[in-house]
Amino acid sequence: MIIRVQTADFDLNAELLQLRQGNPGIGAVVSFVGLVRDINDGQDISAMELEHYPGMTEKALEQIVVQAQARWDLIDTLVIHRVGPLLPLDQIVLVAVATRHRGDAFAACEFIMDYLKTQAPFWKKERTPEGARWVDAREADDLALQKWSPQTKDMA
Repeated sequence: MIIRVQTADFDLNAELLQLRQGNPGIGAVVSFVGLVRDINDGQDISAMELEHYPGMTEKALEQIVVQAQARWDLIDTLVIHRVGPLLPLDQIVLVAVATRHRGDAFAACEFIMDYLKTQAPFWKKERTPEGARWVDAREADDLALQKWSPQTKDMA
């Protein structure tokens, strides 16, 4: 398990190569890269800033990955989340999951992202033409968690 919270950008190809390097048991790697958009809720976004609590954030991300490991047969995972000032098109987050089979990889990657969006202690401020605004949690992100409840685990 690799978890990093950083201001620097990341190289997707290099990160995925490192994740799977030297392990012939890996049959699938699924990854998700989140990017800064130039519009949100109908308003133009010129920049965004992500804040976090060092130490606490990494522990929260680790707990999310531990939950995924308890559900699926994961060989390795990688979570990189950027903080600080970001511009449209900048990479924000990388979640990558290495498994023996693709089904586990797809499900675990989606699970980690769904929990990261709602459970990880990050705060996002967007810069709009009208000024800066803090971004509230989205109802859609909360609803996405419902598919991972114990009653629907076998369906995911």
